[in-house]
Amino acid sequence: MKVKIDKDTCIRCGACQALCPDVFEYDDDGIMDVKVTDVSDDLVEDVTDAKDGCPVDAIKTEE
Repeated sequence: MKVKIDKDTCIRCGACQALCPDVFEYDDDGIMDVKVTDVSDDLVEDVTDAKDGCPVDAIKTEE
């Protein structure tokens, strides 16, 4: 799975980082970013939960 964040849509609530800190982090400017774009199989469920929990649908994934 590949994951990215639409930084123009993101409101920086931090829900994704709380659900999946191995993939999501704030960058130096305080904007949410991804640590890895290719998600390992063991983190797919956490990324999916983060995507489903994003209040503004800023997380995009593809297989």
